[in-house]
Amino acid sequence: MTVLKTSLRNFLAHKGRMALSAIAVLLSVAFVCGTLVFTDTMNTTFDKLFQVTSSDVTVSAKGASDTGETTSDTGKPPVLPAAAVGRIERAPGVQSAEGTVFSTSVTVVDGDKEKLSPTSGAPTIVGNWNANDARTMKITTGAAPKGSGQIMVDADTAKKHHLKLGDDIGVITAVGTHQARVSGIATFTVTVTNPGAAIFYLDTKTAQQALVGRTGVFTNVNVTADQGVTDARLKRDVSAALGTGYKVQTAKEVADANQQDVKSFLDVMRYAMLGFAGIAFLVGIFLIINTFSMLVAQRTREIGLMRAIGSSRRQVNRSVLIEALLLGVVGSVLGVGAGVGIAVGLMKLMGQIGMHLSTDDLTVAWTTPVAGVVLGVVVTVLAAYLPARRAGKISPMAALRDAGAPADARAGVIRAVIGLVLTGAGAAGLAAAAASDHATTGSAWLGLGIVLTLIGFVVIGPLLASGVVRVLGAIVLRVFGPVGRMAERNALRNPRRTGATGAALMIGLALVACLSVVGSSMVASATDQLDKTVGADFIVQSDNGSVITPQAVDALKSTPGLERVTEYKILPVSMTTPDGKVSKNESLNAADPSYAEDLRTKTVQGDLADAYGADSMSVFAGFAKDHGIKLGSKVGVAFKDGRTAELTVRAITSDEVVVDKGAMYVSIATAKKYVPADKMPLDLLFFATAKEGQQDAAYKALKASLHDYPQYTVRDQTDYKQALKDQIGQLLNLIYGLLALAIIVAVLGVVNTLALSVVERTREIGLMRAIGLSRRQLRRMIRLESVVIALFGALLGLGLGMGWGATAQKLLALQGLKVLDIPWPTIITVFIASAFVGLFAALIPAFRAGRMNVLSAIATE
Repeated sequence: MTVLKTSLRNFLAHKGRMALSAIAVLLSVAFVCGTLVFTDTMNTTFDKLFQVTSSDVTVSAKGASDTGETTSDTGKPPVLPAAAVGRIERAPGVQSAEGTVFSTSVTVVDGDKEKLSPTSGAPTIVGNWNANDARTMKITTGAAPKGSGQIMVDADTAKKHHLKLGDDIGVITAVGTHQARVSGIATFTVTVTNPGAAIFYLDTKTAQQALVGRTGVFTNVNVTADQGVTDARLKRDVSAALGTGYKVQTAKEVADANQQDVKSFLDVMRYAMLGFAGIAFLVGIFLIINTFSMLVAQRTREIGLMRAIGSSRRQVNRSVLIEALLLGVVGSVLGVGAGVGIAVGLMKLMGQIGMHLSTDDLTVAWTTPVAGVVLGVVVTVLAAYLPARRAGKISPMAALRDAGAPADARAGVIRAVIGLVLTGAGAAGLAAAAASDHATTGSAWLGLGIVLTLIGFVVIGPLLASGVVRVLGAIVLRVFGPVGRMAERNALRNPRRTGATGAALMIGLALVACLSVVGSSMVASATDQLDKTVGADFIVQSDNGSVITPQAVDALKSTPGLERVTEYKILPVSMTTPDGKVSKNESLNAADPSYAEDLRTKTVQGDLADAYGADSMSVFAGFAKDHGIKLGSKVGVAFKDGRTAELTVRAITSDEVVVDKGAMYVSIATAKKYVPADKMPLDLLFFATAKEGQQDAAYKALKASLHDYPQYTVRDQTDYKQALKDQIGQLLNLIYGLLALAIIVAVLGVVNTLALSVVERTREIGLMRAIGLSRRQLRRMIRLESVVIALFGALLGLGLGMGWGATAQKLLALQGLKVLDIPWPTIITVFIASAFVGLFAALIPAFRAGRMNVLSAIATE
């Protein structure tokens, strides 16, 4: 009980010094809890949506997906005959059956040809207004669509795009473009929220004609059970009435399939965000270790007196750990509350990009606060263990000393040796990764090398601080005269403290540098490959990977100023290779013969142009090696929805390519020979080449030709490279944003170190002020000390990160990305920004130091 009282008294006495460590714990726990609450809330929202919108039993065509999405390589949804509705109605236990038709392979535009698709990545859905939708949506303005000239829109989409009654709408499908005017606006009922989809309704006959191209068919049949009939029994009866050739699912099966689809996305988001929270926790550990190490050093005489009057080592150790426990509990509890706030903020942010999540569905599972508090407390106590152990070793004689306990030189030597060994082992791991010929083995070596070098740099930090700070001091601080030299000596006074503070910043910046190198190298490598391999002037494709409609194809081919246009399709197949094996779920890339000129793919055997001959094909080197395929080998190819062909291998392409890596080619003419016209997939993209000297005119003409089809983008090679750079840049910016949490915690570590250092040097500061050091010079000294610590951490982090990134690029080279590109502007900017981080971190400690009363400071024990 005495130990508890002492710990509580010390904690309250130093609560100001503990504050920044508590904030670090709070931020880390908040990020964890916010992630869990946010993803749980999204799960709840989608669960409710899928449960409410599903009928008791849903019948769809055999080729339909379990989730009900209708994306198809033909651009049309799989359908079932309208006659099936009557057969279902006559089945036992059926109260009602209603045919519906809908598609997600659509693009909807307004009167100005602007796309009305969600920006959140949610689907655009066009279907017929039916009784099942009427259960979950209420028409709040206008009326349901009647006739081909009317269309109804959901309220969220209408609000976002400022749609009102009478506005023109165009529905672009593989069938053609259907024009209509808004007749009504429907709002989801209060029991469910639309999480971002754009939904449009036509009348049944119009929907059939616009989406499928003919009446008398449906994509689904919604079946309602008689009272007392279970969904499972209804499914059995309906299946028996229909026979084979249909997909029959209960409401739970449809909801589970949809939820599994959403869960896959949410799991990636959750684990990625928790990974960044883990990095923040790791950085926070250094802050906590530094805080307690400095507090223990400052209380050396106090602890020595406790030992002198009878306190055991265990009691002193326990006293420090109890303080850490209190810190962990306070920070974690506040972090749980902040986490809920973060989740609500993320929901509002998602609302800004079109995914509406209601706070009524806010889900805080009991495991979330428990996990947050346990994680925060455990991390804090573990981080404080070493300082607590060090406190327990303080002898009673320390009470007689004026200064803190002397440093253990032997421990410093052991630490340096361990650090050098770990760093050397990590460097060997990175070297092994760079020399590896296999991506899997190389990735394992890379992971091991990153972990060991990171730990090694952390352990060896004090040794590095002694040398690196001197070099930085000579370059940065000496120009400030005596004040700069004092700042340098203050940073060198306790290398262990400087090393730990710099290490916290090092971790975040190492990841930033590594990802910058990897991203920049990917862009440079892909650009290099495009320059070497792409011979076409223009690439036409959809940004979301959807197929190109026949109407757009006709418009594209009729564009003036083009020398050639190359179609490109992907056909699902299974292959029977010469070794007798059957490879299922393969694909053939079907293109016009001119594709050999548009994409100059390197071959290891044969000529790629020969692969576009009749009943010919190419394979890639890895596939050929695995299945004993040589030039002239015969491969049995079973086309989905088509016949089986025996094709001759005329070319074997290299695996060392980036564009179309692993592709196997066949001509469109050969594909058409074995696949019926109505089953032939639509084009995924087009390559186009302008006539000599007409590139600019052809570029403008292509854009004009596709003006009515805004879902497709025309890019020349410069545009394509920029799009690639932008995509990788957006991903990196997202990662940098998440890493910002770790960097903020690291900055708090610098602030805390300086603040406690100022308290530790109170008497010294008073004496310097007494002999003539001005307040301005004192503040400058502390700011310069902070800058050199920040630059030390940045130098280590950026150097380490570039080493990781360069090694990772060697592994990417196995995939054809062979160009190493160091983004020096980014690296230099981050290094310079670190100096400003140091200046910012020193603001409060420098201000407090400058306000010290000289006489009081001198009198401080």
